[in-house]
Amino acid sequence: MGLIKTIGRKPLVQKALGLAAYGYLNLVQRTNRFTVVPAAPDAWLDETSPFIAAMWHGQHIMISFMKRPHDRIATIISKSPDGNINTYALERMGVRVMRASGARGRVVRDAKAKGGAEGLRAMVRALKGGDTVCFSADVPKVSRVCDAGIIMLARFSGRPILPVAVVTSRHIRFNSWDRACLGLPFGRGAMVFGEPIWVPREVEPELVDSLRMKVQTELNRVHDQAYTLVGRTDRVGNPA
Repeated sequence: MGLIKTIGRKPLVQKALGLAAYGYLNLVQRTNRFTVVPAAPDAWLDETSPFIAAMWHGQHIMISFMKRPHDRIATIISKSPDGNINTYALERMGVRVMRASGARGRVVRDAKAKGGAEGLRAMVRALKGGDTVCFSADVPKVSRVCDAGIIMLARFSGRPILPVAVVTSRHIRFNSWDRACLGLPFGRGAMVFGEPIWVPREVEPELVDSLRMKVQTELNRVHDQAYTLVGRTDRVGNPA
């Protein structure tokens, strides 16, 4: 392990980096002029809550901006040391963090799958307790291909999936598998909520795939709309 990575895993260093990330995200949120779609969504969101806020991995960095003062929002962060930085930042943003592996497609095949089942149970409990849960919908390491895990979460919790996009006109896009975007201050922002997608408790395998594609299509649509609203049409239809 390199020296930089070793230092970066020190608890005090991770906490400092997490607090710095929180301060930066707070700056981005305060200095971008956000357009919200649908306009004045409070009553509609209150009626729909708690819900599963579906997002694309790589577009998830600013998802905490959707939190209103009275909202209770939770998310899953891996137990790896690298997840500590995200945890410190999100907790300062008012997001409750659960440390576990997420619910992925293998949970569909094996309900006892280690890690994934743990995360699924934690998120179901959170939703039934009244928390909205933010969830990256991608197949691991495959950008913008929806995994079946989010369908299972909706099935077992009885709560709807609500695709969400939060983007800014000025941003840095990283050369990672998910092409992560980090918003920059002093620009325009857009927050777009898609149509709720409900999953029945009793669902056939064929319907799981159909619902998965529906979530994928709606996530792409809200991101395209959000980028259009901030004047970044070069991002529209870009699968990366």
